This record gives sequence, structure tokens and C-alpha cells, in this order.
Amino acid sequence: MLEEFKKEVIEGLSKTEQKTLPSKYFYDKKGDALFVEIMRLPEYYLTRAEMEIFRKKTNDIITALQLDRDKKYSIVELGAGDGTKTIHLLRALTNRNFDFDYLPVDISIDALDGIKTFLNAELPTLVVKPSHTDYFKALESLKQDGTIKIILFLGSNIGNLLDEQATEFIYQLGSSLAKGDKIILGVDLKKDKEIILPAYNDSQGITAEFNLNLLDRINKELGADFNRDYFIHAPVYDEEMGIAKSYIKSLVKQSVRLGDHQFNFEKDELIHTEVSRKYDDQVVKQILSKTDITWEHKIIDSNNLFADYILERN
Repeated sequence: MLEEFKKEVIEGLSKTEQKTLPSKYFYDKKGDALFVEIMRLPEYYLTRAEMEIFRKKTNDIITALQLDRDKKYSIVELGAGDGTKTIHLLRALTNRNFDFDYLPVDISIDALDGIKTFLNAELPTLVVKPSHTDYFKALESLKQDGTIKIILFLGSNIGNLLDEQATEFIYQLGSSLAKGDKIILGVDLKKDKEIILPAYNDSQGITAEFNLNLLDRINKELGADFNRDYFIHAPVYDEEMGIAKSYIKSLVKQSVRLGDHQFNFEKDELIHTEVSRKYDDQVVKQILSKTDITWEHKIIDSNNLFADYILERN
């Protein structure tokens, strides 16, 4: 995994038009802790809005899923995080005696350890099977187990992909599922930049630290010599397109070394680290149009900030 990390960093920083760093490497132990802090920030409405859906509209979710008590289910959460949203659905399903196992999938072993401990305490009868692997590898291993799959992809994680990538992701997801399997897809809805931009540039600087921690991780794990004092967090939001982007900006003309490689930065040059797509029904329909997945239901929070779409594999 370290070699893959190094390879992707070198490839991204070697680009001539726009240097990039992969957002998936935000999540080391410090990054995990920082993201937990971000989710609690007053500016970061996304988690609260989706939490409201899972807490107050659990019945709507269960009704939309059209579950059968005589069948066995696997609830597979991709990018499981800390489980504090999902537990509302898991508790309701347990209380209603549905037959299911919960399979959290995450690239962070710390997150998986945390969610298993949390759920074992809260729901001791729940079977929890953590999977520290790639999403599609996890789904491939479940293909022949005879259970109906309910895939949870929450937190607007799909928004980290451009639309073409999102379509490919959903298509691949569909190819890992059987007819009738369901997906709960959480997406952040389009809205004014006055609401969205502070969510990626909070007043306490936690999001900035989260973004810049990537440089610290590259220094620590790959032996680079980024000087944090010469870089800042620089988010932007295109309201018309509905796309937020996070960048790391070089404050001076400088060079950074990583092994035998040297990367030169101009003053104000940007490194693109993350995209956060915002959605409406039209965008969701367009993404699904070239897949075997159809939109069945849409559940939104009371402030119309966030939506969970219930999708089905045809």
C-alpha cells in the first residue's frame, strides 16, 4: 500500500497542467480524528442533515426498502465511518426482527475497529463483519452468499467523483449486485455558496488542517520535505456547476523533494486535492442513465439540504 501511495503522489505532482494529490490519503490516524471534528463543526451541515434523515425518517427508509422478514439481508456500508448515523437504521431493523448482518467496509482500520466496538456495545446481538479492503473486492466476496444486498453509500461520498466517474462507479456497483438489491445513496443538494463554502473553510481552521495534513503524511511516510508554512488551504465553490473543490496553494516559489524526484511550485500554484459535487434530481438521473440502477425513492431532511436516494438494481 505504501508503494501505491508513493506512486500516486509522484504521478499527481508530476502533472504539468494541474498538480493533484489523491483525497483517499487524507485518512491516516490524524486525518480520521480531524474528519470526526469536521463532522461536528457548526458550518459542516452535511452530517447533521443526513443524521436527521436516519434518526427521524427511519420508517420512511425501511418502507422504501420494501424488506421481507422471510429473507436474509447483508447491509454493506461503503466508507462506514463511525456508525453514528447507520445505528438508527440498524437498531430499527433489529427491533423489527429482520434477519441481517452488517458489513462495514473502510480503508481505515481505525474506523473499522471503532465502529465494531461501538456497535457491539449498542447492539450486542447484531452480527458485525468489518472488511478492510477495496469496495468492489468486498462486494465480490459476497456475491454468492445467497443474501439480498442493501448497499449504503452515505455522506455524499459519491460527490468526491466527477459525474463520469460517478456513473462508472454506480455501473460497477450494479455489476456486483443481483436484481432487486438496493442502494441507499446519500448526496449533498445544490444550494447557495454562502451555505456550502463555509463547510469547506470553517472558522476554526479544522478543514484547513485536514487538507494540509496530507502534506505531513507524505513527509512522514514517504520522506518528502514539504514545508507546511509555505502552503495554505484554498477551497472554491462554483455555484452554477454545483462543484466545490479543495486545493493546497503554494505561498512562494519553491521546490519539494521526494526521493529522487523534485517538484517545482510557482507562487500561488494550486494542488487539487478533492472535489465535492452537489446534486439535484437532474444530475442524479443523468448519472444513473447509463447504469442498471434505477431511482425508486428520495428522502430529504427538513431543511432541504441533503437527500438519501433509494436505488434498485434492475
